[in-house]
Amino acid sequence: MKETVRFMIVGSGWRAMYYARIAKALPDFELTAMLCRREEKKQKMEQEGIPAFLTREECLNTKPDFAVIAVDKPHMSETAAEWSKILPVLMETPAGTDLKEIALLAKAEQEGGKIAVAEQYRCYATHIAGKRIFDKGLIGEPYYLCLSHAHEYHGMSLIRYYLNLPCDTEYCVSAKAWKFPTVETLSRYERYTDGRIADKQRMLAVFEFANGKAGVYDFDSEQYRSPIRSNLLKIQGVRGEIIDEKVRWLDENNLPKEAYIQVRKRRVQTDNPNPNFSEFDEITGIELEGEEIYTPPFGEAGLSEDETAIACMLEQMRAYAKGKGENPYPLEEAIADSYGAILMKEAANRKESIVSAFRENRDVWMK
Repeated sequence: MKETVRFMIVGSGWRAMYYARIAKALPDFELTAMLCRREEKKQKMEQEGIPAFLTREECLNTKPDFAVIAVDKPHMSETAAEWSKILPVLMETPAGTDLKEIALLAKAEQEGGKIAVAEQYRCYATHIAGKRIFDKGLIGEPYYLCLSHAHEYHGMSLIRYYLNLPCDTEYCVSAKAWKFPTVETLSRYERYTDGRIADKQRMLAVFEFANGKAGVYDFDSEQYRSPIRSNLLKIQGVRGEIIDEKVRWLDENNLPKEAYIQVRKRRVQTDNPNPNFSEFDEITGIELEGEEIYTPPFGEAGLSEDETAIACMLEQMRAYAKGKGENPYPLEEAIADSYGAILMKEAANRKESIVSAFRENRDVWMK
């Protein structure tokens, strides 16, 4: 019998509600408390069946195993550092928007805080499947990647994931940003059908790693929700490549082969008034050449790919909080991602290449 994943949430905004939906969907997950700042927000959460409180003491009295920190970015690092003195913490990304915030988190961990970061993209079904194709050795050691899938620190995490790069791998980064007029279609809370146009940023960055590998980051700020902006994943190894859902490789006789990654989905409809959650696809399995390379860990639970990935992190966090498992995403890894995002934006602003100094800075942060 599985142990229940018992957690509380600090915050009650957009991201916090992902965790609340997971707790409602999965019987082995229990949201013990949500810490709200205002009485009206507390009442709204209670109307939705969420145990909400206004004080830390009330939340702690529910005996959670760990705290999820899901406040706004400007307060994320400070709040996570503070709560890590009380409970193990799974903090939302990023692990710092500048070097000062990164140092604050590093100090909190050095002082004994248990801090994990909810960098969920590596737990996406499609990325788990992609990595398992690597592990089969079909395309050989990957050395080049072009990623247009996730922004900033998330993108950096996936670049390192697919290129098998430790967090202290040094690199040179160059970047450029543009703003292009784009029709807006969907925000976090509503759908637009009036054809409104706004300038949206596209960032292009090239990471040249010290071990000879290279990664291209290419992301448009509309990609997460817009139906007219798609994702791209291109990975090349010594024996083949993956471009989105198509794999090309050489077999044991060095003869060319190709196949499509088959992603099975089912359409989920809910009563959620938010257009982002009223209808979506749930991944029910992924296979390559008839071999199953991904099975949903919680079955068909009515969760999106993002929610399923977060649920995986929550489950791993329970084990880590109880001293029975590894950190689902160590702070050092997340700091490397945030550091890469900081350097990328700095390179774009300065219009020049920047050489990383992660090891040197890490020695300062960890003192």
